[in-house]
Amino acid sequence: MKKITNIIATLLITVLPLISFGQNVPAPPDTHGSDTNQSAESAPIGGGVAMLVAMGAAYGGKKYYDYRKKLKNEMED
Repeated sequence: MKKITNIIATLLITVLPLISFGQNVPAPPDTHGSDTNQSAESAPIGGGVAMLVAMGAAYGGKKYYDYRKKLKNEMED
């Protein structure tokens, strides 16, 4: 059973990326980027990156708080 699972997983890992390359992306319209101050090649990513950094910092802070709380409880016991 494990051998069959490994074969299926290997086939999926090798075949699925090949299928995704078969999809063509349509060309952007001719007026793309001409109405704003952004060029046709750029995309605004500033807000998303800031949100990910903030959520990562909050998650790390929570993990650190829980770790310190656990150490304090172990020392009291």
